[in-house]
Amino acid sequence: MSQAKGDRRERELVNELDEAGFAVMRAPASGSATERELPDVLAGDSEQFYAIEAKSSSGDPIYLTGEEVEALIYFAQNFGAKPRIGVRFDREDWYFFHPADLHVTDGGNYRVKKETALAEGTDFAEFVGASEKVTLDEVGAAEDDGPDEDVLRVLNAVEQGVMGVEEAADALE
Repeated sequence: MSQAKGDRRERELVNELDEAGFAVMRAPASGSATERELPDVLAGDSEQFYAIEAKSSSGDPIYLTGEEVEALIYFAQNFGAKPRIGVRFDREDWYFFHPADLHVTDGGNYRVKKETALAEGTDFAEFVGASEKVTLDEVGAAEDDGPDEDVLRVLNAVEQGVMGVEEAADALE
């Protein structure tokens, strides 16, 4: 991906975080022109403070060097922020990961595949506190007292021929 596209994606992230109520700034010359390694974006909302390394791709996996991730963690710890990797694939939203949740390659680099981002990443709405992820397991664990007894009685009555379908429909309304 071109540097211009990467810069555009970083500005897009800054604008979206700003619209979500975060105080946010894009680090000048992040990743290259300074001797210190700086995260791409700093964001906070008085409750949460983040140092974000932002990466985007047209669809290929996103790779980060071990040094990039170590520098992000070091900066975040010293700054008092939570380190996050923000990834965006074309035609998808931003997804966020704690560095410890990323796949580490044999060479010590970090990788995020599009499928992983969509399945396991924290989406933008959840990241900014506008929603909360609920898994299917959690939905299944919700209190379920089983079927309604009145409905079962009506269905049994229809099945046994004691009650007609129209009468059952009226009873269930």
